[in-house]
Amino acid sequence: MSIDASSLTAQDLDFLRRPLHGFLSVAAGPLPPQPRPVWFEATGEGTIQLFTAPDSLKVRRLRRDPRASLVVAAPVGERERWLSVTGRTTVEPDGAHELCGRLAARYWDLDDPVRADQLAAILAADQTRVVLHPETVRRFVH
Repeated sequence: MSIDASSLTAQDLDFLRRPLHGFLSVAAGPLPPQPRPVWFEATGEGTIQLFTAPDSLKVRRLRRDPRASLVVAAPVGERERWLSVTGRTTVEPDGAHELCGRLAARYWDLDDPVRADQLAAILAADQTRVVLHPETVRRFVH
């Protein structure tokens, strides 16, 4: 395992640009973390962003305590590899719908009418963009 105290490497960004699910955990005070699978995007600035409903539990918790972590692992059948990013988040009111559209195209076949309808429903709802600013990055490649 290797640790880089603050940034994502070029190899990390290549890995994170794949259509993999991340597992987001937010600080929850006395409660144990409860990771949730999320779509995400690694940006050229070295942050990680995702979208969610503005009234979601994760957003309410992040407004109280902005600490979060995201873990992404390679799928079964590939060499074992994972990446863990921990840091503070910001909740941004803009850019969520554009992000959602990019991620839907990455994770879904939007030529499928069912998926296209699901995307339209997501885009019709209010969305908020959450940005994770890496403070600690841990990685493992076997």
